[in-house]
Amino acid sequence: MTRHLAWLAMAGVVAAPLALWQAPAQAATPRDTVVMAKKIDDIITLDPGEAYELSGEEIVTNVYDRLIRFEAEDLTKMVGGVAASWTISDDSKTFTFKLRPGQKFQDTGSTLTAEDAAFSLQRVILMDKTPAFLISQLGWTKDNVKDLVKALDPLTLQFTTPNKYAPSLVLNLMSSVVGSVVEKKVALQHEEKGDFGNGWLKTHTAASGPFKLISWKPNESVTLEANPTYRLGAPAVKRVIVRHIPEAASQALLLQKGDIDIARDLNPDQLKTLAGDKAIKVETFAGSDTYYAGMNLAYEPFKNPKVRDAMRYLIDYDGMVNSFLKGNFFVHQAFLPKGFMGAMNENEYKLDVAKAKLLLAEAGYPNGFEVRLDTWNSSPMAEIAQSMQQTMGMAGIKVNIVPAEQKQVLTIYRARKHQMAALSWGPDYLDPHTNADTFSFNPDNSDGAARKPLAWRNSWDIPELTKETEAAAQEPDSAKRETMYLDLQKKVMETGPFLIMFQPTFQVAERTNVKGMIAGITSDLTYYRKLTK
Repeated sequence: MTRHLAWLAMAGVVAAPLALWQAPAQAATPRDTVVMAKKIDDIITLDPGEAYELSGEEIVTNVYDRLIRFEAEDLTKMVGGVAASWTISDDSKTFTFKLRPGQKFQDTGSTLTAEDAAFSLQRVILMDKTPAFLISQLGWTKDNVKDLVKALDPLTLQFTTPNKYAPSLVLNLMSSVVGSVVEKKVALQHEEKGDFGNGWLKTHTAASGPFKLISWKPNESVTLEANPTYRLGAPAVKRVIVRHIPEAASQALLLQKGDIDIARDLNPDQLKTLAGDKAIKVETFAGSDTYYAGMNLAYEPFKNPKVRDAMRYLIDYDGMVNSFLKGNFFVHQAFLPKGFMGAMNENEYKLDVAKAKLLLAEAGYPNGFEVRLDTWNSSPMAEIAQSMQQTMGMAGIKVNIVPAEQKQVLTIYRARKHQMAALSWGPDYLDPHTNADTFSFNPDNSDGAARKPLAWRNSWDIPELTKETEAAAQEPDSAKRETMYLDLQKKVMETGPFLIMFQPTFQVAERTNVKGMIAGITSDLTYYRKLTK
């Protein structure tokens, strides 16, 4: 048995007869294979019409090609994927995509056509799984999607939206997971009870992306192999194996021994331990979550805008990022994460107790007040809450921290039964509307509202700001649209019920012989095809 096969047996990714062999201790990973350790127990499906968990989206990104996308070479620039080019009608309602000729699906070798692309968008709406909301907001329904999304010829896809939206919003939605192109023939061959092949595609693929799915073993591993027919050429490494190793200490140990090449979930303690190892390097990437505290305006003190402003001056932003958050967060006080179109990167607030006291006195609270703070009982939110408690206490505000599991805090928050709650928010797609649609949008502030965005959860009734948010989603001029989002962020930052504090970073530890890890600000901008070893 070769060293290569012995290692694969240890990883649990080869056929049963090989699994009977014992791998040598501290076996190095094969030269043509990159092995990364990551928590992947959140994967429940690999169907791009259903996948919405972070790890699942990441795998789908590397297996399926999309209509359009942000490629690994430049994560800031939208380019054609399956589509070579596109045009937009004058009324911004009709989008026509010209596909690249000669693209092949991985397993069948069949030519990818506009019929496959149309079917892929249609099935997202018709299946109505979690990601369907991404494109159902365009006005597509089960009743109209087949009429609105069509293949005009083998290389021309055209779709129409009933209402006018900003072209940049529509295109960003097409670059998300729902823009993945599934081979229609294969999906329908495995259809059961009208599921459009969903049952089979949970664990199999019908794709044309850079890697082929070889196996997914839940809570164990995902094995991918390079697709030699990929439109941008075969990836540099033959194989990528993602192993489910939930313990950070285990990931660090395996990395040091050379049994894995990349560790994705190390905490500061492990990273500090590895700092002196010359065989290991650490790269830092920006995440896209927004860490904030929501102030419920149903609670009397928070109805006063001067109180809300005072609260912003009672947070030690710099102190936290320079101590227990160091290396994992940076100060960011706007609702659009840095890296998004229109993100406001200037931070207006710093800890200023004297200024906060003056504002509180002007608001009629010279001696402060008492407030309950619901928050997660896990790090780093628990430490963030404690810091807020300390600095707010300097102005006489008594913060009573009530820690609980995330689901318990979310239940209270979603019912707007909190006074103040510290949480985080993650965007759903790479367009500014994804966050504006919740931080600056509240069409109905009544208890029985159909939609309950973050503004609603904090009882913030904002009819004018809601109209401005809707207008930004419809503005066809990208430069004007960007200016509109800058204005929305400033208004929310200065008058809203949100204490927006931080944006996270995450660190990836790698063996020094590994290069080319691309990790974007969202899970579906993480690419394996540039990896070399």
